[in-house]
Amino acid sequence: MKQIITSLDIGSDKIKLVVSEMYNNNYYVLACSEVNSRGIKKGFIVDPDLAVESIKESFKRVNEILGIKIDNVILTVPSYESEFTKTGGYTTINNEENIISGDDIIRALQACVYNKVSANKELVNIMPLEYILDENTYVANPKGEHANKLAINSVLGLVPKKNVYGIFSLLDSIGIKVTDVCFGGIADYYEFRRKNMNDCEVAVINIGKDKTEISIISKGVLVGNDVLNIGGRNIDRDISYVYDLSLKESVKIKEKFALAHKKHASTSETYECLTKNNETIKINQYEISEIVYERVKEILDLSKKQINILTKKEISYIIITGGSTEIEDFNEVADEVIGKKTVLGNITELGVRNNKFSSVLGITKYYVEKINFRNRIASTINEEMQKEMFQVKKKYGNILGKVYGYFFDN
Repeated sequence: MKQIITSLDIGSDKIKLVVSEMYNNNYYVLACSEVNSRGIKKGFIVDPDLAVESIKESFKRVNEILGIKIDNVILTVPSYESEFTKTGGYTTINNEENIISGDDIIRALQACVYNKVSANKELVNIMPLEYILDENTYVANPKGEHANKLAINSVLGLVPKKNVYGIFSLLDSIGIKVTDVCFGGIADYYEFRRKNMNDCEVAVINIGKDKTEISIISKGVLVGNDVLNIGGRNIDRDISYVYDLSLKESVKIKEKFALAHKKHASTSETYECLTKNNETIKINQYEISEIVYERVKEILDLSKKQINILTKKEISYIIITGGSTEIEDFNEVADEVIGKKTVLGNITELGVRNNKFSSVLGITKYYVEKINFRNRIASTINEEMQKEMFQVKKKYGNILGKVYGYFFDN
């Protein structure tokens, strides 16, 4: 059975749904959809009817590409008011050989959670810090080891129930089951992590449309998180205010003409557009880049301060991602504010070459690693559906042809 996983990221600007396959430790995007969010604000449902329409549209597009009905997803959840608590638990090894299995690990993790989650909270992540055999031997991976007892020290990631119940009930109402959930910060980390990050303190900054999320990852474990109510939309509003443009036109100019740093901007290059009063104006690239630069710098300065509040440990790397990082020359501002620790996101997968997809792609990698570690199959699409998906298609001949048709056919 192939490991094919469907991941969903519901943002205030876009709903992103991606179906990926893991093969030989590589990930391949089979299908994706990106739909404008309606009825959703900062990941929360504010108008269920509009939200249902948007989510249904995202699933419809992917279902048409693959020829099957997707009904299981892994989901990123809002991290507002999140809490991270250290805890521990253990289990005895009862098999005759006293060899630790994936089921033993799961029982020890369940013991970490037992009576540790209050009635108004929901568990999002449980991330092991260390494994201890017979109370004195520390190992990186306990599977296959001999022991009478396995103990685990871990971090529980908790959120208020309101963060998840609204979207859970909405998805359930349209026949979608949530298989697992994850914070966006740890998903971003898994998308861009390097081998030498596993033993380091890492911060992740995701600059979205309405918010900027800061996460602290300690040796691969999410231990802190906060959200700033500032993002790409603030840049759009700045441009709109200065030049009296619609927000739609401001976004277009930001993405197609402006630079994130003014030092490479041209003083002679101009962009012609219409104001809200239908007056034709010419915008100088240097001047508009100066506006963008000031706001991007502010976002990064605030993020840097928040990192220092979240942790007193020395940060080795700061990963910066999110759709706003796609503005040309963003790296120049990041280097100026953050310095050499900067790791700027760079997604290269076909069909999703934009940092706004980092969370929805990274959650797949996080989920596969977590499930495989416990001797489980990660796929959210069952074997029968996989056979249906990979059978010969009339239009394209096979699934690969169908996927390439989706990306390139006009």
